[in-house]
Amino acid sequence: MAVCKSCQVEIQDDEFIRNWRVCPTCGHHHRLASLEWATLLFDDGRWEEKDTPLYATDPLHFVDSKPYKARLQATWDSSGLDDACRNILGTMQSRPVSASILDFFFMGGSMGSVVGEKITRGAERSLELGIPFITVSCSGGARMQEGFYSLMQLVKTSYACGKLRENGVPFISILTDPSTAGVMASFASLGDVIVAEKGALIGFAGPRVIAQTIGGELPEGFQKPEFCQEHGLVDMIVERKDMKETIHRLIGILSDTPTVVGRKKK
Repeated sequence: MAVCKSCQVEIQDDEFIRNWRVCPTCGHHHRLASLEWATLLFDDGRWEEKDTPLYATDPLHFVDSKPYKARLQATWDSSGLDDACRNILGTMQSRPVSASILDFFFMGGSMGSVVGEKITRGAERSLELGIPFITVSCSGGARMQEGFYSLMQLVKTSYACGKLRENGVPFISILTDPSTAGVMASFASLGDVIVAEKGALIGFAGPRVIAQTIGGELPEGFQKPEFCQEHGLVDMIVERKDMKETIHRLIGILSDTPTVVGRKKK
């Protein structure tokens, strides 16, 4: 039996999974694992995982409450993932698509060197094959245990996504809860179309940190999808039950349009 984090209503496990982890009572969107996102978005059984395994190292010998190596090992064992990003190559309505999907259940979806490498490879695969690229963001930002190696990924992923735009290759960025910090300061904000999931937290620093910094109150709904859409940071807000149909429709529109964001396809 699952319990909704928002309304505290108990939900039968099979109903919860069948409803893609959306509460049937209040509509709260609970987080999906990367494998669930792949199953949701891609044609049934018509996809495969790429660029695995890639494992992080510990060049800084970082220690917080525990050594980074020990934290990585524990997360490898508990999650079954090699890191916080899963790269997928498959089809959506029989159209080939490359995707990089972040997984919050691996160290909060934080972006370290492996995540940056996977996103870059996913974008480069789209560029090489001339097929759309999709990212699904669910991340608290850069991985502090990797220091400047993590911050380097902001530039690396931004450059890879910039090459897509230069060559007219469609890029759709999906923002889920949360999409914050280094992820939003790089690839996640660079999509030709930016789609926010209902209820997502979107921004750089968290609202509490910003409020403390400016010494004042924030606008109502700050960093929620509706606020971001109103201020031009998000193109559309989509509920999870409509996400597959919406993304498939966007893929069709962008793939069949002779230009993408004003640049001629090569």
